[in-house]
Amino acid sequence: MLTLNFANMMEEVIGPNGTNDKAIETLRAKTPEIHADIIGRKRNELEFMGLPDQDTAEVKKLGGEVRGESDAFLLLGIGGSALGPRAVLEALSPLHNLREVPKVFIYDNVDPRTLRHILSVVDLGKTTVNVISKSGSTAETAAGFMILWDEMKKAVGKDAARRFIATTDPASGNLRKIADDHGMRTLPIEKGIGGRYSVLSPVGLLLAEVIGVDSRELLRGAAEMRSRCSTDDIGKNPAYMFGGLLYLMNVNANRNVNVLIPYADGLKFLSEWFCQLWAESLGKDGKGMTPYPSVGTTDQHSQMQLWMEGPGDKVVTFIRVGEYGADYTIPRVFEEIEGTSYLSGHRLSELIKAEEESSELSLAKRGHPNMTIEVPSIDAYHLGELFQFFEIATAFTGLLMGINPFNQPGVEEGKNFTYGMMGKKGFDAKREEVEKARKDRAGRQA
Repeated sequence: MLTLNFANMMEEVIGPNGTNDKAIETLRAKTPEIHADIIGRKRNELEFMGLPDQDTAEVKKLGGEVRGESDAFLLLGIGGSALGPRAVLEALSPLHNLREVPKVFIYDNVDPRTLRHILSVVDLGKTTVNVISKSGSTAETAAGFMILWDEMKKAVGKDAARRFIATTDPASGNLRKIADDHGMRTLPIEKGIGGRYSVLSPVGLLLAEVIGVDSRELLRGAAEMRSRCSTDDIGKNPAYMFGGLLYLMNVNANRNVNVLIPYADGLKFLSEWFCQLWAESLGKDGKGMTPYPSVGTTDQHSQMQLWMEGPGDKVVTFIRVGEYGADYTIPRVFEEIEGTSYLSGHRLSELIKAEEESSELSLAKRGHPNMTIEVPSIDAYHLGELFQFFEIATAFTGLLMGINPFNQPGVEEGKNFTYGMMGKKGFDAKREEVEKARKDRAGRQA
């Protein structure tokens, strides 16, 4: 079971830079109303709270079909449609492509070099392409899909549609129309599920099944976390406490950079996924907190100096792992060398846990607030807990800040400029605006 230890956030431990029980009490008056919104799903976008209850029969069926008929699985998506599945892949099947079939490739950009390299190593006739887009109009995903459709038709002709699975809106949108017109297999993204809250929908669950992970275990962990967060008592609700503490540090101490540092290579992409969730949900109306992805122990040697002696604008959250599922004893070699002999006889798991704890203590000693999420192991159940924990915490924090944590208006302007530049109907004014900006920038080059 996931637990949150926040002692190093409190002034009784780290001194005046910490918060206190009085500040936490100020949140208690606000929590019941926000909790009623979340648990009652009073916004359509809170539909992610119901995902642990979904029927996974179709996802499991399609996952089995992919495993049985494909040597490669190519996922097309961007943002949450790719970050969530990648977090599942890296946490639950590390070095997957060196050991398992089907091999998994995630194309989440429009870098032509990357696509060329993917196409150079896969046999399209033995590849399943999973296109993920609720609307089907996301430019990057649509472009990749159009290229892959054309290439697939060249490779397998009239059987091209059988090589695609569209994960999209169940009733409308460009991708739904294309899938229906051509007879593609499909999975639904329900209307209330936003991209960054979609990892526990078929968006992430199909990839889990393809790599041999039981999607029901992800949902079982998520259901357990949802149950634990069914109380409006912030002292008993770990997701609310996590979000509430970061909120207090932001408004009371201007600590608006939130570092997430799991001590496990397999959770590195969980940090990346969290960054989109936190940034896109909370960064609006002149408000927000900047997420900072990290991984231990690696970033102790690249970032810790900044956290210790740089600006006092950060809160660090560690993820501590109980059991790694593997271990090595450091052998008794080079014992004549004092600088290495002290390690002999210890286990790697001892060392990484010592590094994590030492980082907590060092920051606390300097008065830098930090907290620790503890997970017993890295498996589907506990990964499901983590996903649900961060999603609930993000929704709670956004509502606490008085903003909508489910929209992304700041992203739309860039999309509209792109539409104009690429000649999409109805965006001529945006194209003209781009052309004017190009003229204004002319001559300002060094």
